[in-house]
Amino acid sequence: MFFKKIGKALLFPHIAVMLILVPVATVYLVYSMVFLGTESIAAIVSYVLAAYTLTVWCFKTPFLIRFFKTFKNENKYARIWRNDLALRVNVSLYGTLIYNTAYALLQLGMGFWHRSYWFYSLAGYYVSLAVMRFFLLRYTSKHQPGEKMLDELTKYRACGIILLVMNLALALMIFFMVYWNRTFHHHEITTIALAAYTFTSLTRAIINIIKYRKYNSPVYSASKAISLASACVSMLILESTMLTTFGAETMSLTERRILLGVSGGVISAFIIAMAVYMIAQANKKIRLRKTRKK
Repeated sequence: MFFKKIGKALLFPHIAVMLILVPVATVYLVYSMVFLGTESIAAIVSYVLAAYTLTVWCFKTPFLIRFFKTFKNENKYARIWRNDLALRVNVSLYGTLIYNTAYALLQLGMGFWHRSYWFYSLAGYYVSLAVMRFFLLRYTSKHQPGEKMLDELTKYRACGIILLVMNLALALMIFFMVYWNRTFHHHEITTIALAAYTFTSLTRAIINIIKYRKYNSPVYSASKAISLASACVSMLILESTMLTTFGAETMSLTERRILLGVSGGVISAFIIAMAVYMIAQANKKIRLRKTRKK
């Protein structure tokens, strides 16, 4: 009975202990990977602690699933968030608008400070994203999806046009990456974290662009198309960062340039194709609506 209690306490610790374990195990593991040797006793302890933390959280997964299901169904604010599509879209647009604007201003300031067209191209790219999101937010904050379809189609087409213009800034970024070897350099741990975030953003963008088609709202579809374009460009920046961080000693400069040039060309072509599709679809549906009115 005594050993059973000990085993239960070890495998199913109190939630407060589990919450403390996460930051402690993470910081200790990162510290051991960066500063300690892989064969030191302290490093081995960090691996064991990380494995134990992961194990107890896996055992807790069924409880967490039940808890969040109950919370989603019974909490008033969770029900409002789940059922109010306009609220979710507006919150998303507000958040990304603030981020894009702040990051664009930062890159613009860096451009003035260093007198670098590399930072100017980054600023132009994020300004384009901010303009599109502000453009959509003005509509979504006042109208429900499908309420004014002609206006939505017009804004959908405008976003397609801005995506084409944004592609000029992207082309300039690709040129600097390939020709001048301009890129970002981060620590290995930071790069891995950026990779996890970027892949998550890309996956969410792909899921959302499919999911939001069922609402038959060009404005909502445009907001998700913008997120997909942004995630694709983030993938290109991540690739450049990873090549600089991990491939500097294994790949030549020419090989990195070829890989970035091909990847950048594919992403640029994809964004152009998406923009042209948005413009063509909007024009087609606008003509059909105007013909029906006659």
